[in-house]
Parts: sequence; C-alpha cells; structure tokens
Amino acid sequence: MVERYFRKHIQGLKPYSTARDEYSGPPGVFMDANENPFGQGLNRYPDPRQLTLRNALARLKGVNEAAVFVGSGSDEIIDLLIRLFCEPGKDSVLILPPTYGMYEVASAAHDVKVEKILLAPDFQPDVEKILKSEAKLLFLCSPNNPTGNLINPEIVEAILKGFNGIVAIDEAYIDFSVGDTSIGLLDKYHNLIVLQTFSKAFGLAAVRVGLAFAAPAIIAAFDRIKLPYNLGDLSARAALRAIERKDKKAKQVQAIVRYRNALAAQLGRLPCVDKVFPSDANFLLVRFVDARTTFDHLIARGIIVRDRSGQPLLGGCLRISVGTAQENRKLIEALKLL
Repeated sequence: MVERYFRKHIQGLKPYSTARDEYSGPPGVFMDANENPFGQGLNRYPDPRQLTLRNALARLKGVNEAAVFVGSGSDEIIDLLIRLFCEPGKDSVLILPPTYGMYEVASAAHDVKVEKILLAPDFQPDVEKILKSEAKLLFLCSPNNPTGNLINPEIVEAILKGFNGIVAIDEAYIDFSVGDTSIGLLDKYHNLIVLQTFSKAFGLAAVRVGLAFAAPAIIAAFDRIKLPYNLGDLSARAALRAIERKDKKAKQVQAIVRYRNALAAQLGRLPCVDKVFPSDANFLLVRFVDARTTFDHLIARGIIVRDRSGQPLLGGCLRISVGTAQENRKLIEALKLL
C-alpha cells in the first residue's frame, strides 16, 4: 500500500476543517466563516477542494476525480510532496542535476537531505545509480528543465519498477513534446505522482495553478496537509475557462513548437553559437562561444535569457524561452551584432 511511504504522523493527522467541507448541499445561507456578507462576488471563501475544477480535469485527462489534486502552482505541490514523505533530518530527496532548482530549495527548507546523481552526457538518467539510492523521494523532470529533453520512456519505467520510494515526474513542458504523459502509468505504479501545470501551454503563469495526479490515497493525504483555501476562486475560474478553450491552447502550442524549430535553425547558423540542443519544451538550451559576453550583450538590449552556465554539464549554456515571432527576430538581430 502506498501509505507505507507516508511520514508516520501524517496518517493520523486530523486536518483543519471548514464548514464548506462539512456542507455539500445546494447554495445555502453561509454564516460560518466570518465573511463580509456584502461584496462583488468575491466576498466568500472558495471551495477548499475546488471540486468543479478537479472534475473538469478528471474528464480532460481521463482519470478518476479522486486521483486529481489542484495546488497553488507546482511549487506548492513540490513542497507538499516533501512534507508528506520525508522526515526532516532523517530522509533524503534524490534529484538529477542539471534540473529544476526548486526541488533542492524546497528540500533544504524542510531540513531534508538532497542526494544528487548527475544526468549522463546525453541528459538521460543513470538507472543503475538511481536504483541503488535509498532516498525516499525522486524528482524526475520530463521534459527536463533546463536541458529541454524528454526522458526515455523505457528509463522511466525501469525507475518506477526498481526504485524503492516515490517517483514524482514533473511534466510542466509535456504539451510541447512528441512524447506521452506518464498519467497512463498510474494504475500500474502506485509509487508514481505526475505533476503538470497551467503555467506553460495553457498560458496562465500569473494565476498559479499546479496539478498532481496520483493514487487516491496520496491525493487524500495532500488534502489533509494543504492549507485550507490553497487556490483562489479567480485562479480556479481562469483554469476552467482555459479547459473550455483547449482548442486555443492546442493552436498556441503548435505555433510555439513551430517557432522553436525555426529559432533553433536560426541560432545554429550564428558564429557565436557552439551548439543548439534538441528540445521537447518551449525553450532552447544553447551553448555559446562566450556565454557571459552574450548574456551581458542581450541584457544591455533589454533581452532577458537565463544563464545556466554554472550548472553541471552546462558550461557555456544559456536557456532561451521561445517568444513571439517579433521577439525571436529581435533576439536573432541582437546576436548578429556580436
């Protein structure tokens, strides 16, 4: 049972309960939460479990609603994962650098040791080393940030089969990839948690809506330890509208992938560029002849990219998000001046 991975005290934890949790009937006279009875439609606290949004996501992803969690961005869910599974000062989290920096920051904030196993030169995980780890929780980013590559599905399954802990697969960029989501593996591997987000393909970074798909027991545990009203009603409404307009999202993803491929080709022809790495995301990892000079040159022209040259395996590399056609032209024009 997946509960064996939980921190022991979590299993018996009694969550904070609101009257909204205790009442499930038709709209009533709410006199429970000390709210202002007047207002412009925002005077009431939101549904603490955002059931309307969860049900819409369950239909969209083809899963049971009991397998869906909604949080304030993926960062909240990362934090919840560490709180649920890792004892401070005792357990460890395994990360595979170079990867998303919040895994390490969130772990450190909870006094949880961070174990690191570098990706191979092709940016794929070293399965043999991973399976020897005694870490309680593994973060696997696919497509990986900042390298942009999809993790080989066979490697993913090998890890799920052999890793003696929880595997959290962060799929923030999966919509830009030709690969399939790992959500379909949830019934097969109960130690799997899949993270997704509305920040990237849906274009809702400002509203902070993150998603987790997992065994119902894990979702129920999230609900016990999360903050009572962890997602605002405006954010939930924005996410619901985005689901209703998923055709618009699909067209934008197609455009971004097209721009990404064109931008990669243009960058590859510049003398200041040493290598453009293949990408399954909405960004490109690019190795420059002189990354620091390039970074400063772009900043001086109001173009902000991310310097990743200090990360393992990424010497001389900048990460460049795919912009609009006009923004991409501005980038290329600036680089031609080097």
